[in-house]
Amino acid sequence: MNWKKKVLSTVTATAVGLSLTLGTPAVTEAAGVGDAAIILAQGWALNKQIDANLKHFNDTEEGRQELYQKFREKYGVCEDYEYNTALDRIMTNLTRGVGAVDPTISKKPYLYFISNQETVNAACSMGHVMMVNVGTFRKITNEDELAAIVGHEMGHGQKDHVAKGQKKHLNKLVVASLAGAAVGGGALTSIVADVVLNNSIAHGDRKLESEADLLGFDYILHTDYNPGACAAVMQKFVEMEIGKNNSSIFNPSDHPDSATRRDTYVKKLFEYSGKHVTAKDGVVTVNKKTLLKVAASADMSSAERSYFVLGNLAAAYHNGQNKYEATVQNGVVMLGNQPIIEPLAGDESAQVIADRLNEIK
Repeated sequence: MNWKKKVLSTVTATAVGLSLTLGTPAVTEAAGVGDAAIILAQGWALNKQIDANLKHFNDTEEGRQELYQKFREKYGVCEDYEYNTALDRIMTNLTRGVGAVDPTISKKPYLYFISNQETVNAACSMGHVMMVNVGTFRKITNEDELAAIVGHEMGHGQKDHVAKGQKKHLNKLVVASLAGAAVGGGALTSIVADVVLNNSIAHGDRKLESEADLLGFDYILHTDYNPGACAAVMQKFVEMEIGKNNSSIFNPSDHPDSATRRDTYVKKLFEYSGKHVTAKDGVVTVNKKTLLKVAASADMSSAERSYFVLGNLAAAYHNGQNKYEATVQNGVVMLGNQPIIEPLAGDESAQVIADRLNEIK
């Protein structure tokens, strides 16, 4: 193969996919370099069109509203008053929390709704268009845990994960959708919208999922929600076998398994506490000494509930409340002004827990 043919082969491999969308015949090795240059120019033009359409859906209010309506039409809308009131409250609190970390949220407020889908899932697409499945509300009844799920999705939104991910593979998907037809203008806009709609649930990159987890944790820290809820909801997913061996309904292809995500949150709580407190298998430790084995409640396992205790302790240490005595107020163990645990049947008494906390804190 001479040098001209080598150059043409390389150029053709890069350009031929985009050329299909413009109805240009595939370039053969015998074609001229000028032909390849034409294809590259056409491919560049199509790429510019795709960029413009992505910007339309991600950055303009008109495009955001279009995508929002498409999501509602495709997935259905749950009008349950209690669920919607809870989601409004969660979004209000988390918007404030996100704003403390990333003020740009004020430039693109979230458009959100509860879908009629029964699976445990949530998704944030381009343009901060977000949905939470009604199945999530039915299976996850603790608001702090719901906030942890929504905070994760807002992490995707704030970093434009879907828009960036779509850009990486949209050309290929458009080619597959068009099957060689010429395209432009409104037709391309419609195709981009369909691709976004059909590929926004999975974000396609575990690194992005891990980033969204950490961002969601940071957002929760700037709200009144218990930061232990992030680990607690992952524990619930473990028990529900959501994320086990990547075989679940909860974005199996691109999320780390739930146990790994839980353990990452526990590590973050340990660091947040100044490396004083942690929990494992329902046992909460302070300064490497056992504080208590948390009992299960009617709707939480021992392990899940222990992460809420861990979150309270981590907040107490982070905010300097460990300088004060642990006390019992109205049946609740307090460390300074931070509630730690309200013992239930199966737990040790509040006074026993408070006395032990004073010994080891």
